[in-house]
Amino acid sequence: MRITRRQFIRATGTAGLTLAASPALSLESAASPIDRQERVRRFNPIVTDFNPLSPLTVGNGELAFTADTTGLQTFASHFEKEFPLCTASHWGWHTTPLPDGLRREDFRYKNYDTYGRAVGYATEAKGQETLFNWLRQNPHRLHLGRIGFQLRLSDGTVAQLEDVEHPRQTLDLWSGMLDSRFALEGKPVHVQTCCHPEVDLVAVRVESPLVATGQLRVLLAFPSPSSEMTMADWSHPDRHATECARQGGNRARFDRRLDADRYSVTLEWSGSAELNQKSKHEFVLAASSGGVLELTCLFSPLPVSTELPGVSRTQSAAATHWTHFWEKGGAIDLSASTDPRAGELERRIILSLYNTAIHCAGSLPAAETGLLFNSWHGKFHLEMHWWHSVHFVAWQRFPLFEKSLGLYRRILPLAQDTARRQGYRGARWPKMIGPDGHDSPSPVGPLLIWQQPHPIYYAELCYREQPDIRTLRQWSEIVFQSAEFLASYAAFDRDQNRFVLGPPLKTVSENTNPLTSMNPAFELAYWRFGLRVAQTWRERLGLGREPRWNEVLQRLSPLPVENGLYLMQEGMSDTYTKWNWEHPALLGPFGMQPGDGADAATLRRTARRVLETWRWDRSWGWDFPMAAMAAARSGDPGLAVEFLLMDAPKNRYLPNGHNYQRPGLPAYLPGNGGLLAAVAMMAAGWTKGPKTQTPGFPADGKWAVRAEGLRPCL
Repeated sequence: MRITRRQFIRATGTAGLTLAASPALSLESAASPIDRQERVRRFNPIVTDFNPLSPLTVGNGELAFTADTTGLQTFASHFEKEFPLCTASHWGWHTTPLPDGLRREDFRYKNYDTYGRAVGYATEAKGQETLFNWLRQNPHRLHLGRIGFQLRLSDGTVAQLEDVEHPRQTLDLWSGMLDSRFALEGKPVHVQTCCHPEVDLVAVRVESPLVATGQLRVLLAFPSPSSEMTMADWSHPDRHATECARQGGNRARFDRRLDADRYSVTLEWSGSAELNQKSKHEFVLAASSGGVLELTCLFSPLPVSTELPGVSRTQSAAATHWTHFWEKGGAIDLSASTDPRAGELERRIILSLYNTAIHCAGSLPAAETGLLFNSWHGKFHLEMHWWHSVHFVAWQRFPLFEKSLGLYRRILPLAQDTARRQGYRGARWPKMIGPDGHDSPSPVGPLLIWQQPHPIYYAELCYREQPDIRTLRQWSEIVFQSAEFLASYAAFDRDQNRFVLGPPLKTVSENTNPLTSMNPAFELAYWRFGLRVAQTWRERLGLGREPRWNEVLQRLSPLPVENGLYLMQEGMSDTYTKWNWEHPALLGPFGMQPGDGADAATLRRTARRVLETWRWDRSWGWDFPMAAMAAARSGDPGLAVEFLLMDAPKNRYLPNGHNYQRPGLPAYLPGNGGLLAAVAMMAAGWTKGPKTQTPGFPADGKWAVRAEGLRPCL
């Protein structure tokens, strides 16, 4: 294991950071506050079949357990190809041993000519394919263990999925309880599943006459690790070890060994149940009497000797946690709207709030698929950190945003090493990493730059939350090291007396040649934002403005414009005919940024042209909220709604609230987080925006927006 929650907090000092609340916007009538419980429960997901795209999840931000319609991971093979059922955590990682004769430091960088000097990037696999792939795949996130039912018919045969009768499952969002009901040969089964909010523990209560007959048992199984989507390899039992130690009549501990990595699972149960080993890594819990079986299962990086919270305590703790979550922070009610899209937008809002609280509010930045299953080997992408987490601030849940920020202080030395190796000052932040902070090789990732100003944006959010010297001191090194890189990365073009960005670089859209890409609109605006805010931080600390940063700010190339429209990058006249696919990043200066160097009228025209010409079937989930924010900020709220709810393949939200992208990527948390950021901006506005209520929603009489506790965006 790489790092525990306690170790992470101890290393980064993020625990105990108390920040004062910043002003929030309330649009509701004082006499009629939003009935939050009714509003949330209105959108409780209900599942009545075994649709492989309908699994539901319980979790606490550090651990997630995804179940089928039985309430456990009983028919996992049915879901495996489309939406795997996994148990995953932020501390659960595995590293495959390096093949003999290879060392990380032997990796060869490809040199790119950068205004007369060679700069090395980890983009070349040729001749070092084994090491290249190992670095991408390691470390990878683990499936910590499957908890499912072992169901048998009265004749002793194993029950199949089609034998399950009348399934009905409800996820009660208000209490965090997954309630599952079904029957087998006419005999009812009632299952309650929840996750403890403070410890990584799953609690299960089963009530059925099948418990006493032995037709319903609980199976606990452990796989070999895999970096693939399923997180699990069930075909190589000799590649890992499980040692079971009984610790009393109703408790057992399973010590897991996977190469050099270790973790522990502790199981406790109620009543007269018996635990037996079925195979090398499979264990069956069966009750010998009674119609109820209760169990709790704790997953931990180290063995635990203390007694576990019981099922009733866990249910109570979960209910308290989720009730507090929904009662505090921001809320929106669209129920009085007559626009036919309002109900679906509200469903997406509620389920996105739940899913991001589980998957994007932990001690590490979220992976694209959170703690569901592996995408990109379970690693997280720092350019996506904004889309996963910034919305928490607007919805007045700042502590959930703050949890993962300590990563930047921890990996700062690695980011500084990268900048030095490439001949730059400051810190160059990585793209695709695990908890060790090492960037992953890729033909694309190492050449991306749009994540570089992110930490400055986060620092500014922290300062807005608590504008005092403590915040300035905590973040000043991150802000200044980021700005140093921004200033030194910009190259001076003496012929035109200006600073330029690239080449080489990969733009946000990732679809153009890095050897010719120069001055993309998104990155130019974000460079201005980063350097401007960094200078403000120097002034707040009583320091003079940094002359080098000023020079870059004053001479940085303007955003590329042609015929009154922004271009994706300088010289790309065919932006709207040839390069109109992937991310429409030219909307980003107003889409997630506050618009440094951008003109509202030009951006408004650009947004209209993008709507008409973009190939939306080849866009991604966060592109739609980004475009909506750009339309709202540039003064076109009708277009904002059009973008946000566009009927497009990757703007689809499943019954469980996840943003479907394609086979192999059925969930995409940047879409959920982006939607929440966009809705908050549309309802509460933005810094220096219009003072009207709900400035991002059309004033056409069809949208009745009631909002509580939202904060304007930057």
